[in-house]
Amino acid sequence: MIQSARGEFVVSLKPLAFEGADPEFKLGRMSIDKQISGDLTASTLGQMLSAMTSTNGSAGYVAIERVAGVLNGKRGTFVLQHTGTMNRGAPSLVVTVVPDSGTEDLVGLEGEFKINIEDGKHFYEFTYRLPAQ
Repeated sequence: MIQSARGEFVVSLKPLAFEGADPEFKLGRMSIDKQISGDLTASTLGQMLSAMTSTNGSAGYVAIERVAGVLNGKRGTFVLQHTGTMNRGAPSLVVTVVPDSGTEDLVGLEGEFKINIEDGKHFYEFTYRLPAQ
């Protein structure tokens, strides 16, 4: 059965060294850590790699973050994988649960984590499925 969770989160991004990167190629690395509230109450630790281009509004990023907390009453951890692009200002972002990354009550978790930004605040809608108990 497909379920959903909604809420808000605060994200902290901090630049990290990108070893061996030539500044000409505009590659970056950052920590990406969140405090999530709502139907999912959790904290995350992760890292993001990005690539800027010489075209205004075009870029890409990937990220992996480990989520630890409680999802609609079920405790555990899981990993989210981000794949994002900006194509001349048009954004595309897919954030999915890494298969078989769930632990404890979240073993077998599958899902997609959609992010919306409104008036500078970050909101999420997490559509997910857990195996029948």
